[in-house]
Amino acid sequence: MRHSPLILHDAFAFPGGGEKVAQCLAELTGGILWTAQFNAQAFPEGFFKDRPPMDMRARERFPDLARWSETACFWRTFAEFPASAPPYSLFSGSLAPLAYKRIAGKKILYCHTPPRILYDQRDFYLRGKQPLKRQAYAAFLWAFERAYAKAARAMDVIVANSQNVAHRLGSFLQLDSVVVPPPVRTADFPWIAQEDFYLSTARVDRLKRVEVIAEAFLGMPEKRLVIVSGGSELEKVRAMCAEAVNIEVRGWVSPAELRRLTGTCLATIYIPRDEDFGISPVESMAAGKPVIGVAEGGLLETVREGRTGILLRANPSAEDVARAVAQMTPELALSMRQACEERAKLFDEAAFREKMATVIADVTR
Repeated sequence: MRHSPLILHDAFAFPGGGEKVAQCLAELTGGILWTAQFNAQAFPEGFFKDRPPMDMRARERFPDLARWSETACFWRTFAEFPASAPPYSLFSGSLAPLAYKRIAGKKILYCHTPPRILYDQRDFYLRGKQPLKRQAYAAFLWAFERAYAKAARAMDVIVANSQNVAHRLGSFLQLDSVVVPPPVRTADFPWIAQEDFYLSTARVDRLKRVEVIAEAFLGMPEKRLVIVSGGSELEKVRAMCAEAVNIEVRGWVSPAELRRLTGTCLATIYIPRDEDFGISPVESMAAGKPVIGVAEGGLLETVREGRTGILLRANPSAEDVARAVAQMTPELALSMRQACEERAKLFDEAAFREKMATVIADVTR
């Protein structure tokens, strides 16, 4: 551990964008992955190249705390990280940086976003709490915000995954950052064919607005929709679509099945609330598939209106989605294929590796 860099990531619960970033950083640096919680069954064979993360088993160590708040459980786990002196460390996520006091050497934060529950979406999340719990949770967020700010300011350099996140870091924390978009293995998402269905790959939670997409297709029985991925709102969306013969809610699928669906759909639909960056639209474009997106957040940096997709107004309604689906005909989608593929190349994994290697060299020289 003394001679290898460390890469700390909040949790490996599923193979999402943050998890792919952390694994790519481990491959790039030869570093040792550490995490508060690891669900090995959720990851396909070969994901970690035979070097799985060191699992601190946060929920097993602090079961009572985990029942109250997983965030608090992971916070304590990283705060008690084994004292280490690596040549440098990379932190990925919102809670992993809280280990900073326990680790000597240069520190680099790859910031997917300042925790949205602390900043721009704080009121949104608090409204979802029961009134009796809201005050206690607000006090917890107050303490978490201060701890996160101290950790972020202790870093030698912060890398933001998009201009959108760089803006949040400046606005909320008055911190400068270097922008390096996350890695996308564009070769893993080839064009296969064009079949008559639209695809939603967003995590099914409150910020991703998958329920708005489902509502739109409930009013378009002649159009087919496939919803993949999981999340806190999955059962709600399944219940919405239970009687709809044109909507298939698949939940989590294997990487091979995700590639097949992306490579054969007509277009993808991705309308999250002020997305940090958004890897799914880039994967869609890599497969030559245009994106019906939203003119918010990271999609403004990836999707080109009228060339690689259609960007809806901010906070779109089901009617907005339905109009875009009607506009995105098979002919229009095919006409965007080449532009989509070319656009995706700008965000390929090779570009990420080159830029991060430069950041690390500059910090550690």
